[in-house]
Amino acid sequence: MARIVVLGSVARDEVIRLDHRLREGAHLQGAPPLARLGGGGANTAIALTHAGHEVSLVAAVGTDPLADELLAELARHGVDIGPVTRISGPSTHSLVLLDPEGERTIVNLTRARESRPPRRLLDLAADCVYVRSNGQVLEDLLREKAALCPIIAQIRPLEDGLLPAQVLVGSHGDLDADLLSNPLEAGRQLAGDILRWVVITHGEEGAEAFGVDGRRLRATAPDVEVVDTTGAGDAFAAGLAHALALGLDMERALPLAVGWGAAKVTRPGSFLDRETVREILKSAPGPRL
Repeated sequence: MARIVVLGSVARDEVIRLDHRLREGAHLQGAPPLARLGGGGANTAIALTHAGHEVSLVAAVGTDPLADELLAELARHGVDIGPVTRISGPSTHSLVLLDPEGERTIVNLTRARESRPPRRLLDLAADCVYVRSNGQVLEDLLREKAALCPIIAQIRPLEDGLLPAQVLVGSHGDLDADLLSNPLEAGRQLAGDILRWVVITHGEEGAEAFGVDGRRLRATAPDVEVVDTTGAGDAFAAGLAHALALGLDMERALPLAVGWGAAKVTRPGSFLDRETVREILKSAPGPRL
């Protein structure tokens, strides 16, 4: 069992299943909204608790009744909600539009976001930290934490500030052509000298990892039936954090993370359920919890 800290968001998702794919000017039919727990931080943290890790979530919720509901749900899944703070105003609330192929479009209605870097991160013991956050200048905070444990961070635009981390992760569809043409150079600009790997996910095609030592690894995704792509990237990140926190090298961690992401798209919901994670752990090589 590892101690993992996740820095990210918590949300109430209102999921609407559409009868056709989104297209400009279309008039679509949708099923009545289904409310469920979501947010990148929550999705990743819950999957990791289902794998048996001690997981603390650094996040913000509002001061509305929805905040109490979100915190109660997180606690039921075993996530340590002690580092979650309340800020004045509404909690994060989003619409998730799912087309018949399981592809999702997210519309944020309200956001609960801290205005300052969450310094409480430094007080949390961790074997690994996963960062899925934007809108804050985290450079100094992460540089301090990176001296204590490995950090995995989602890539974000350089203008949002530097992102000291040993591993950077990004989705091919979210990254610009300049970064994709030279992931390591772009990664060094973001993460600095502590960078070890840049990982790029390619959806149904799997993922690749670029090492500062010159290695380039590729892991293909299994052919699965897609039900709901919501949270697939969060499940991938959870699998990567799980593997690296347990001491696996990237050659073994990358295919394991791809397996977690592929498993997620076969299931409804925003995060991997406990039974699915147990099935993954039974079949995956490496340390057992």
